[in-house]
Amino acid sequence: MKKLHLIVVGKLKDKNIESLEKDFLQRIKSVDFQIHELKANALDKASEGKLILKKIQDINKGQNSHVVALTEFGKERDSVSFSKWLYGNLESSQSLIFIIAGAEGFDPSVLAACQERISLSKLTFPHKLARLLFIEQIYRAITIKENHPYHN
Repeated sequence: MKKLHLIVVGKLKDKNIESLEKDFLQRIKSVDFQIHELKANALDKASEGKLILKKIQDINKGQNSHVVALTEFGKERDSVSFSKWLYGNLESSQSLIFIIAGAEGFDPSVLAACQERISLSKLTFPHKLARLLFIEQIYRAITIKENHPYHN
């Protein structure tokens, strides 16, 4: 089974968003999707970057992972092209690692470790909503690939 990882800085603390996220995660069955929450505290961007890089290294363990920063400065795709991109990368990589940085944004060292940058929108979202939107898009990408009517 192909693996998707989402590294996020900070813990989700909103019960309503947690409930929605849990619902989408329960629907995602055809891929192994794991969320890795890194502790957010009053760290500077460089320290946070080191934590993210360490987590990428822990996940990788010699694998051929494709690392993607989720940033407003990344490439935008519609849902159908995102689904095609996702499955194309899953076929060529052992896993995909997506990253949502903390409130200060990405440290340059993390961006240098990424093979790609993707934007959910030109709009700016709170981290907890960006996380939920991304998880919903993963579910949508799966339904598009499987010709499920959810996307219609």
